[in-house]
Amino acid sequence: MHDGTRIAFATMVTALWLCLAGSAGASNSGLVEGIADDAIGIAQPPVGAAPENTTVDLLRQLPSGYGLPYRDTRAVAQEFDWLLRHPDYLERVFTRARPYLPYIYHELQRRDMPMELVLLPVVESAYDPFAYSHGQAAGLWQFIPGTATHFGVSQNWWYDGRRDLLDSTAAAITYLDKLQRMFDGDWLLAIAAYNSGEGKVRRELRRAGGDATFWELRLPRETRAYVPRLLALSRLVAAPGDFGITLPEVIDTPQFEVVQTGGQLDLAVAAELTGLSVDTLYRFNPGLNRWATPPQGPHRLLIPANYAGLLRDGLAELPAAQRVTWKRYRIAPGDTLSSIAAAHRITIESLRDSNDLRGSMIRAGQYLMIPTASRKSRDYRLSASQRLQQRTVATARDVEYTVRPGDSLWTIARGYGVDVRRLASWNGMAPKDTLQAGRRLVIRDVVNDDPAVVGPPSTQRRINYTVRRGDSLARISSKFSVSIAQIRKWNRNVANQKYLYPGQKLVMYIDVTRQSGG
Repeated sequence: MHDGTRIAFATMVTALWLCLAGSAGASNSGLVEGIADDAIGIAQPPVGAAPENTTVDLLRQLPSGYGLPYRDTRAVAQEFDWLLRHPDYLERVFTRARPYLPYIYHELQRRDMPMELVLLPVVESAYDPFAYSHGQAAGLWQFIPGTATHFGVSQNWWYDGRRDLLDSTAAAITYLDKLQRMFDGDWLLAIAAYNSGEGKVRRELRRAGGDATFWELRLPRETRAYVPRLLALSRLVAAPGDFGITLPEVIDTPQFEVVQTGGQLDLAVAAELTGLSVDTLYRFNPGLNRWATPPQGPHRLLIPANYAGLLRDGLAELPAAQRVTWKRYRIAPGDTLSSIAAAHRITIESLRDSNDLRGSMIRAGQYLMIPTASRKSRDYRLSASQRLQQRTVATARDVEYTVRPGDSLWTIARGYGVDVRRLASWNGMAPKDTLQAGRRLVIRDVVNDDPAVVGPPSTQRRINYTVRRGDSLARISSKFSVSIAQIRKWNRNVANQKYLYPGQKLVMYIDVTRQSGG
């Protein structure tokens, strides 16, 4: 795009924002344990935060910080048209984004980065911290394990920083900044590389010539849609009213404070000190996998702002021995670290750390100190071990959808994250059948993940997996921490099949908190 075109677009966006900014309304007032319904989750950081009583709608504020070169291509137009036909999707996503978007906004503002990047988690994960892909990407920013490790994001039995707002956002912003510098300030190439990998983009640049832009590169199909989707979304957010769209407000108000715990802390103890439920603590800290914060850190909890002082004061008076309950275990003949760890549902590494052990040698008659949850399993309803006992998709439900003009089975399936063939079969249709406006369709197993709904969020996610060369049921079950019997149950097409074939499609329901390693 020529410089004159960029300047003209930036001027237009700024003008639109100035026209829209004056009409921002107040936030919702419903309360759950003293927390606004639209604030059940994470809030913004102290850096660059707006005053506590402001009612600034950040979605209306975004366009004033836009910096990406917009181009009205066919691909962008297709993505824009899809968004216009699915206002219910935008409503769900931006309602879900309320706890997280303010933090990301201010972090990007602090680093002087384009504000369109606030919308990147919409494209990546639909602003779901428990989002998980068939490629093992997790969290708002959809980090795969290797990239997360490279940027210092911990993933272990206790904790997965890919789902943590602070850790994942810091890593994502650092990575995006690195990529734009790698590509000489070309943000579209940086965003494409974030999706497909910097190696693919560099190879394509060499093939196409040094002056090529994103639009001339032969990148994977997903990436060719990824960048246009972000541009289309940013255009719609700049002036939703011009297209008959009303977006939820995302109010710029502090929602949490970071409380340093000084070491491992049982979440039940934190709940007692603050008067909050354990469920609420999990909601504010989606990176936690277990009943306590990780022994090796990070030693912090995100706490609703009105309750943070209670936790700080309580921790100051709490004896160290009461932060985590310890069990003194006498080693029996034949015991090993692995058998003891398995019996007490902790990791070998936790046993070693807790007892200052370097190897695996233990002796009968000696004692080990074992960290133990202070409450029964059912009291930690959102921890991975408890969710493992609730393998059914408890919050999944059937949804009735009314077909709108321009809808197709493909666009509806895409909007709800289901397979188009399954959608067709649920409604007695073929995948290529046309739809008549007003027809009602049934969509199965839609997960209720609206953050305004009271109750624990589901961390079980449906993924569609394509069998690869060398795959087997055993290998896939191990990769996603599910059983072979479950895979067969979910996929009748392989129930009696001895071998899998490359290209076969499998549906799986995985617990995201069991994908963290350790």
